[in-house]
Amino acid sequence: MKYSIAMLLCFTLAFINCTSSEKEDKAAILQLLKKQEKAWSNHDLVGFMETYWESDSLKFYGANGLTLGWKNTLEGYKKRYPTKNETGTLNFTIDDITRISDDAYHVMGQYHLKRNVGDANGVFLIIFRRINGEWKIVADMSC
Repeated sequence: MKYSIAMLLCFTLAFINCTSSEKEDKAAILQLLKKQEKAWSNHDLVGFMETYWESDSLKFYGANGLTLGWKNTLEGYKKRYPTKNETGTLNFTIDDITRISDDAYHVMGQYHLKRNVGDANGVFLIIFRRINGEWKIVADMSC
């Protein structure tokens, strides 16, 4: 009987640790998305890209098709959003954050750009992976 209670207690504690870890992961991801909103709204595209995996394996899929690599993704943003008039003010609506594995989540949401050149809205699906202890976007599909 004591053994059963001890086992139950161990499983309960393990579940609580797992749940709080997932809550912490989601909070960290939300914090990074807030950081992105701020950087974008300040026309700081390099700061916005700090949340992305700085790798040639980064994948961005948008209206112009698939872009591979951090540098190419940044250059695409610079070309499409050359001034503060184009970047405007960014706000995300996060619809879902789902754990894929211990070190990966996908985030579904909406982006809202308020701009002098006309507002822009759309949806996204991004994949975050923990790399060297940091959450990074490894794939982004925005339209």
